Amino acid sequence: MTTPPPRTAALHEVPLGDPRVTADVGPLIRALRPALDEKAFEAFADEAQAQGLVFTAAYDEAGHCLGVAAHRVLATSRGRILFVDDLVTDPDRRSTGTGALLLAALKTRARQEGCVRVELDSGVTNQGAHRFYHRHGLTIGALHFAVEV
Repeated sequence: MTTPPPRTAALHEVPLGDPRVTADVGPLIRALRPALDEKAFEAFADEAQAQGLVFTAAYDEAGHCLGVAAHRVLATSRGRILFVDDLVTDPDRRSTGTGALLLAALKTRARQEGCVRVELDSGVTNQGAHRFYHRHGLTIGALHFAVEV
């Protein structure tokens, strides 16, 4: 059962050192990335935020965190991009508009930052996310390759 859509949701940047990083952002990112335990998440958050990662969180009227986008601006040979490391909605509140709200905010921020596009990676088996991204105008522009070292 999903929770009804929020009547209003407020977006907040959650900066380094803010207790909401561990209380609100961490549990949602860890739901998406189960290999991260609490300590590993905190180490990641500290290092990544020092490198420019921004957490944007959506909160309902009661102060519950509905979803989080982790993103950063990167200068690439393809132009300046807003790269989304993670975009996650509370599993109990999916399909309520939170993901769309966050994605719209990311597109706006990208324009404000002089970016040519928003980019993200999505696991090849995450078909629900793929449908969401396609519905919101994202296209598959590349394949991402990796090797463990």
